[in-house]
Amino acid sequence: MFKRGKLGGLDGGQYRPLTDSDVRKVHQAIIRIMSEIGIKVANRKGFELFKSKGMKTDEEKKLVFISQGLLEDCIDAAPSELILHARGNPDNNIVVGGKRVHFGSGGTALNILDLETGEKRHSTLEDVQNVSKLLDYLDNAHFQVIPVYPNDLPIEKVDINRFFAAINNTNKHCQGGVYTIKGTKEVVDMCSMIAGSREKLQKEPFISFITCVISPLEIDQTYGDLLMTCAESGLPLSIPAEPLTGATGPITIAGNVANLCAETLAGLCLAQLVNCGTPVLMACTSTSTDLRTMSYASGSVEEGLINACAAQMAQFYGLPYYGTAGQSDSKIVDAQAGFEGAITNLLVGMAGGNFIHDALGLLEFCLTASYEKYVMDNEILGEVVRVLKGVEVNDETLAVDVTASVGPGGNFIQEDHTFEHMRNEHFVPTVADRQPRVNWEKAGRKDTYTRCKEIVRDVLQNHKPIPVNEEIVKAIRAKYPNFVQ
Repeated sequence: MFKRGKLGGLDGGQYRPLTDSDVRKVHQAIIRIMSEIGIKVANRKGFELFKSKGMKTDEEKKLVFISQGLLEDCIDAAPSELILHARGNPDNNIVVGGKRVHFGSGGTALNILDLETGEKRHSTLEDVQNVSKLLDYLDNAHFQVIPVYPNDLPIEKVDINRFFAAINNTNKHCQGGVYTIKGTKEVVDMCSMIAGSREKLQKEPFISFITCVISPLEIDQTYGDLLMTCAESGLPLSIPAEPLTGATGPITIAGNVANLCAETLAGLCLAQLVNCGTPVLMACTSTSTDLRTMSYASGSVEEGLINACAAQMAQFYGLPYYGTAGQSDSKIVDAQAGFEGAITNLLVGMAGGNFIHDALGLLEFCLTASYEKYVMDNEILGEVVRVLKGVEVNDETLAVDVTASVGPGGNFIQEDHTFEHMRNEHFVPTVADRQPRVNWEKAGRKDTYTRCKEIVRDVLQNHKPIPVNEEIVKAIRAKYPNFVQ
């Protein structure tokens, strides 16, 4: 097994693509979009909630024009900082807000590259369990968004089994999307049983939800229902929107960011109208389109720019931020998969994104996950976290005294100063090869992909997260006919 490092929570914000003046201009554009262009609220209950607060509406077009005053009230009502708890290990709790940076997986891929054959296949419930265990081990995965879809289950069994498979195989915070109202309520009830009560779950939430706003500018019937159901639970909620440049959003980065923010903030407003004080992460899954085909691009540098700008806007509003980075459009774990993930993770991390999802494991427009890429991305994130840590400058780190002791022509390797600082000053890779060529050849000439595969096998065989108490599992089995684990 490999040495584990320190978890995240370091401050970003070193990279600011928007000036303060730019931020104010984007804010004014958001106000105009929400109050003058309007948001389509196809969900009737949601529409009536906005109307009951005196918002101007267009019944025929189902438009709601959200005033600046209501927006500001709703932003004020939402917590500016959250603690997302981890079941079984409070050391893995994360504080989300400000410019603190955490990275985690994303979902929900429909396919996975088989660990044995390397071939693409539909993901299963066993993959949810295995990837969750792998993410629990990886030290730079600070939380888990449930990563893959259990294609071997019918829709009515997906929510409760997907969440349990993740929770039972990790001691980090779990967030996931939901597919049915009934399933959402079952997940909340099941997790209340695990926590001890609904109140304990709300006080120390080890799960949270994702529901979407549709780009451009629409809260539809299905996601509106899911959003309101999640808000009623009182559990934390990410409300992402995904405008794609030139398709479901403006082609320009600034315009795309303004639309994105209007959309996610409209969702935040609805959540507050349902349950004032609902913890909400302002959320972005926006990216660019490939200009040759206008198709979705998940590994573009523009995605990094958009998400970095959105992080700044969340900081402007004082809201926790759920961002997106780290994916690749490559079909295999190759050089493209590495450099695309590295660039966007670095940009959004340095912008101070709080809860950066999709940061590990995703290929092919987020449709396919790879066990090996989770490990490779963990290494990349370790280097990003090292960048965020920065350079400490003081008398001790300037090391003039030890330089004087060693003197010209000497060597620092045996100095106490070297041993005292070697671990906290330098990132130590577990995947990257730094051997002399002769040793690398003797070890079998293994490439990055092979080394990652070996780590995956080791973790799946040996790592043991703390499972849910077996008596509680028996009670869950007895209560839910759809529970299959």
